[in-house]
Amino acid sequence: MSYWLLKTEPESFSYDDLVRFGRERWNGVRNYRALKNMRQIHPGDQAFIYHTGKEKAIVGVGQVVSEPYPDPDETDSRYIVIDVAPGYRLNRPVTLKEIKADPTFHEWALVTQPRLSVMPVTPEHWARVHAMAAINY
Repeated sequence: MSYWLLKTEPESFSYDDLVRFGRERWNGVRNYRALKNMRQIHPGDQAFIYHTGKEKAIVGVGQVVSEPYPDPDETDSRYIVIDVAPGYRLNRPVTLKEIKADPTFHEWALVTQPRLSVMPVTPEHWARVHAMAAINY
C-alpha cells in the first residue's frame, strides 16, 4: 500500500462531497507530473484529501478503489482518473502553515511544489500528519 495526497477545491468538490457520494471519480488533473504520480496509484492505497483555496489544509483520508483509467469525459488519452471512496475525516484539519513550520516536511512536494495536485506521501509524513491531527491510525 502507498500513500498519496490529492488536492481539491472545496467549493467544487470537498471531502464532505466525497462522503455524501460514497465513491467518486477523481478527475481534472492536467499537470504532467501529477498525472505521472496518478499512474502509480493502485486500489487499496490511501490518500490525504487536501482542500486548496482559503482552507489550505488536509481534512480527511480517502481510499483508492480503482486502477487509473482513461478519463471518459476526455478524448486525449493522456488524461486519467481514479475512483476514490471516503475513509475518515481528521479530528482537526492540518494546515499548510503548520506543515511548513514543521522541519519534518521541508522536502515534501506539498511545500516545495505547491502547484502539484497529486503527490506521494512518505510513511513518515503520513504518520506525522496523523499525529498532528490527533489520530491513531
